[in-house]
Amino acid sequence: VQLQASGGGLVQVGDSLRLSCAASGRAYAVGWFRQAPGKDREFVAAINWTGHSTTYADSVKGRFTISRDNNKNTVYLRMNSLKTEDTGVYYCAARRVTSITSSISRYNYWGQGTQVTVSS
Repeated sequence: VQLQASGGGLVQVGDSLRLSCAASGRAYAVGWFRQAPGKDREFVAAINWTGHSTTYADSVKGRFTISRDNNKNTVYLRMNSLKTEDTGVYYCAARRVTSITSSISRYNYWGQGTQVTVSS
């Protein structure tokens, strides 16, 4: 499975962005992660195959929404009320199984990342 993340950009505090993760094949559970400069990659959100199960990092709960359209093989991350601390490279990743997890090591496939910069 190949993953292509897109939709990043330069926005201001309080703005919104929608990231997309297009998969070349069947991506069962999909997660979004981010990495800020000088920091470790961290979990943001994940969704299972059906879209009925999702989980979020505490830092983005209530602001970010993960969803998917399996007809388009695409997973989305809607980001509202962006903060400067949301700045980083956002990666999507997929698992070979349907269950979701926040554990980076349990994801089998990774996209190339898309830069999100939130300016004050």
